[in-house]
Amino acid sequence: MSEKFDLLVIGGGSGGLAHAQRAAEYGVNAAVAEYGSLGGTCVNVGCVPKKVMWYASHYAHELRHATDYGYDVSVKGHDWAALKTRRDAYVARLNNIYSNNLDKRGVTYIAGFARFIDANTVMVGDDQYEAESIVIATGGQPMVPDIPGAELGITSDGFFELEEQPRRVLIAGSGYIAVELAGIFSGLGSETKVIVRKDGVLREFDKMLSNELMNTMRKSGIGLDTGVVPASVRETDDGLMLKAEDGREFGPVDTLVWAIGRSPNTATLDVHKAGVNMDERGFVPTDNLQATNVDNIYALGDVTGRAALTPVAIAAGRRLADRLYGGMDGRHLDYQLIPTVIFSHPTIGTVGMTEDEALAEFGDDVKVYTSGFTPMFYALGEDKHRSVMKLITAGDDERVIGCHVFGAGADEMLQGFAVAMRMGATKKDFDDTVAIHPTNAEEVVTMR
Repeated sequence: MSEKFDLLVIGGGSGGLAHAQRAAEYGVNAAVAEYGSLGGTCVNVGCVPKKVMWYASHYAHELRHATDYGYDVSVKGHDWAALKTRRDAYVARLNNIYSNNLDKRGVTYIAGFARFIDANTVMVGDDQYEAESIVIATGGQPMVPDIPGAELGITSDGFFELEEQPRRVLIAGSGYIAVELAGIFSGLGSETKVIVRKDGVLREFDKMLSNELMNTMRKSGIGLDTGVVPASVRETDDGLMLKAEDGREFGPVDTLVWAIGRSPNTATLDVHKAGVNMDERGFVPTDNLQATNVDNIYALGDVTGRAALTPVAIAAGRRLADRLYGGMDGRHLDYQLIPTVIFSHPTIGTVGMTEDEALAEFGDDVKVYTSGFTPMFYALGEDKHRSVMKLITAGDDERVIGCHVFGAGADEMLQGFAVAMRMGATKKDFDDTVAIHPTNAEEVVTMR
């Protein structure tokens, strides 16, 4: 069978679906090819089910502090299997919603692996499809180290397949996935340890955030060992053992999780047949208009290797459709000042430059404001956790170029501050904004 479309999107994740549906709204005859469940990483093995698990762990934290407020609370345990059943049912409903949305907009859904034949043609199974424009939005997948016994561990994908809560967990990795899963496991009662290759977690973020999170993780009972380069994994009668290159051993544990990064889903695409360039890691480079080196082929989302965040992929996809089909010449995503949240315990919100980045670019024009405090939530109890915040400014007008928040509510408060920063807000604008009291957020507008 051979069929022709104006647009063919390879990948039914957040970015690909956003692009195809926006294009269809402009009257484009569009199709989406996807081999897995609609929604991609975010809906199926990422943001959505992760946030469900974060909520579960968050409530465990809240319950531990309920007695501070006069409650006589008895917790009889946590039913991991029941939570998984409800979570999976929720994800399945979202899959159906995505499918229905494609139908409503007249977007053709092609189930299966797509591979290029040439710059205008792909094969899915035994069927051939032609399109004037093709968008690569295939996302990424978790990496596993090339060491003996690595297959004994699981990835973040495997985390969502766990039918039972493991009693002892070892997580290898230092990024946001590693710290988020560590907080979930530990909060729900698993004995949890994190091992990192270098000197700490979240090394790409502002050092204040990294340091505070490590302190809080250790205080909450999460083990954290640095300078660990995994060399091998073996199975024993009492569980899994990981050996490091320096001879240290970790374990035994019931579950080992690899959270060491993600690689692009491009290995089976045969993009070379279309003449599309890839970098040495398999990512598809694009310009600021999401264009590849081939005129009619574009790429967006995690497969491009930059800002691997669901809202970024969605924004890029919609803007690309606006430009190509909506008459908005030059419309594109600005990859600067992208806000992001790490769903650790507590949460982290960050937008703009780190202090080191600011100093490297602006030097003596940089001013830094910080605040550290114990949130009112902990006022009545003995187990207290700090919140810290930082504003980074540059220039005589002290334009805010970085905002970093560690503490309860960071995930919700950051969005508004990101808007202000995109509008060019200065420290004076923050100072002149009346604080909302008593909240954690007020600290952002009262720093001196």
